Amino acid sequence: MTTTATLTERYISATIRSLAPELQDDVRAELEASIADAVDARLEQGESPTEAERAVLTGLGDPGILAAGYADRPLHLIGPKYYLVWWRLLKLLLVIVPICAFGGVMLGQLIDGAPTGEIIGTAVVAALGSIVHVGFWVTLVFFILERTGADTGVKWNVDQLPEPTQNGAGRADAIASLIFLVLGVGAVLWDAFIGFFPTGGEPISILDPALWPWGITFFFALFVAEALLAVVVYAQRRWTVGAAVVNTLLAVVFAAWSLTLLVRGELLNPEFLSHVFTDNGVTDETMRILTVITGFGLVAFPIWDIVDGWIKTVRARRG
Repeated sequence: MTTTATLTERYISATIRSLAPELQDDVRAELEASIADAVDARLEQGESPTEAERAVLTGLGDPGILAAGYADRPLHLIGPKYYLVWWRLLKLLLVIVPICAFGGVMLGQLIDGAPTGEIIGTAVVAALGSIVHVGFWVTLVFFILERTGADTGVKWNVDQLPEPTQNGAGRADAIASLIFLVLGVGAVLWDAFIGFFPTGGEPISILDPALWPWGITFFFALFVAEALLAVVVYAQRRWTVGAAVVNTLLAVVFAAWSLTLLVRGELLNPEFLSHVFTDNGVTDETMRILTVITGFGLVAFPIWDIVDGWIKTVRARRG
C-alpha cells in the first residue's frame, strides 16, 4: 500500500503544481476521490492493488495534459480558431516578401555597380533571411493572439466563396490580354508613326525608330502569343502545366530580348533620351542608374508573370 499511495501522491503533485494556488486544493480532492474510486472498481474485479493503481494512473495520461485541461490552457502553437487565418497570411507573405527583398537588394547592388557574384549572393541571403523573419514574426503574433484570446477581427462570410474553377478559369486573363493587345498595338503604332512624347513641336517616339519594322513585329508577335495563350487557358477552363511552360518561355523571351536591346542602346529613341535627360544636364552616372532601373523593371514583370502562371497552375491541379 505504501507504493500505491506514493504513486498516487506523485501523480497528483505533478498535476497540480502548475495550477493556480486557488485551484490546487479542489483539483487534489477531485483527483484523490476519482483515483480511489477507479482503483476500488479494479480491485473488485480481482486485480492486485499495484496493478490497479498503475492501470488507473496510466489511463489518466500525462499529468501535464490533465493540468492543462483544468487550467483551460492550450497545448498547441496555433489552434483552429486562428490556424486558417495564420496559414493564409503566411502563404501570401512568403510569396510577396522574399521576392521583394530579393529584387530590392539586387536593384541596390546593381546601382552600386557590385560584381555579379556579390549581387546574387547578397540578394539570395536577403531573400532567405526574409523567409525566416516572416515565418517567425507572423507565427509569434498569432501565438500571442492564441494565448491572450484576442480577436483578429477577421470574420468569414459567404462573399469570400471562390468562383467554381471549371466555370471561371482564365476568363479575366483572356479579356485582359485582348484589351492589352489592342491598347498595346495601338500605343506602339502611335509611337512609331506619330510620336508619343511632346516636345513643344513635333512629338518624338519613345522607342527607337530603328526597331521598325522587324523589332516592332517581333514585339507584336509576343503580344499576340500571350493573348492566344490566355484564350487557350479560358477554353480549357483551367491552367495546365503546358500553359505554364509556354507562359514561362514567352516571358523569358520578352525579358531577354528587351534587356538585350536596352544594354545595346537599341530600345529607346536616342533623340528622346537627349531631349529628356542629356540636354537637361543629367550625368552619365545618373543615366546608368536609370538604365539599371529600367532593366530591372523589364526583368521583374516577366518574373512575376511566370510566378503567377505557376501559382494558378498549382491551384488548378489541386482543384
